[in-house]
Amino acid sequence: MEFANTPSFFRHGPSPAARLTVCVLLSLSLLVADSRFGLMERAREAMSVVLYPLQRAANLPVSAVRHLSDFFVAQATLKEENDALKNHALAQKAEIDRLRAAQADLAELRKTHALSASLGGGGQIAEVLYTGRDPFSHKIIVDKGEDAGLSRGQPVTDDGGLVGQVTRVQPLSAEVTLVTDKHQMVPVMLERTGVRAILYGYGGGVELRYLPMGADIRPGDRLLTSGIDGVYPSGLPVARVERVDRTSSNAFVRAITRPLGGLDHGRFVLVLPVRSVPPPPPPAVPAPQTKAGK
Repeated sequence: MEFANTPSFFRHGPSPAARLTVCVLLSLSLLVADSRFGLMERAREAMSVVLYPLQRAANLPVSAVRHLSDFFVAQATLKEENDALKNHALAQKAEIDRLRAAQADLAELRKTHALSASLGGGGQIAEVLYTGRDPFSHKIIVDKGEDAGLSRGQPVTDDGGLVGQVTRVQPLSAEVTLVTDKHQMVPVMLERTGVRAILYGYGGGVELRYLPMGADIRPGDRLLTSGIDGVYPSGLPVARVERVDRTSSNAFVRAITRPLGGLDHGRFVLVLPVRSVPPPPPPAVPAPQTKAGK
């Protein structure tokens, strides 16, 4: 026939099943040979060397993302730890400040107790609550009042010196007018010479007025209560002379002094009892009159 000698356009080979069988047998043979004799070890080593740069390049994006994630996690952790350390430091500082304040209060309280004992123990220790609301008057409010036995006129002092006088009493608190108030006057004496004078408050401080021109007074002299008014006990420190004004145009000497008591600081004061005022002297008995000529 004519078709018997016609060349085929497609070359016929083994069937797919045969090819698969050959591949499987070849693979099994290689596996057995490699497991027993290590024939593929060198091939694997060579292949790993060839593929290592490609593996590294393929792993770079994953590694970069992981490192970036670790960086942000570390930053967040460091920020949290830093905030925690700052809060801890602030808490520790607040605790240290509180302990220092408590130690200062305890030291001041001990000094006030010692002052009370040195004066006979008749006073009451009071705590300063706040200053007066009127900026033109010099007053403080203490936490003892009528219920604690306080009354008007009681002198108030601290371990430094005279503070003022109780001028108003409420059931649970009392108002103390400071020696710097313009309505306050304190009889004093110079510790060095014993000369007596009157100390006046003028709102911004205290001063001595109307001293004679020849008065022996100089900066550094300490003023003590003289006790002649029946209100303040004698010997309490009041002020120290800072400047003496001997202007020739004035008829008297004026001395600027600095209060020794803690008027604008300090937390505890000692309220002293009112002194018993001695009775006035009896009236003088007139001398008997003698008749003239006898």
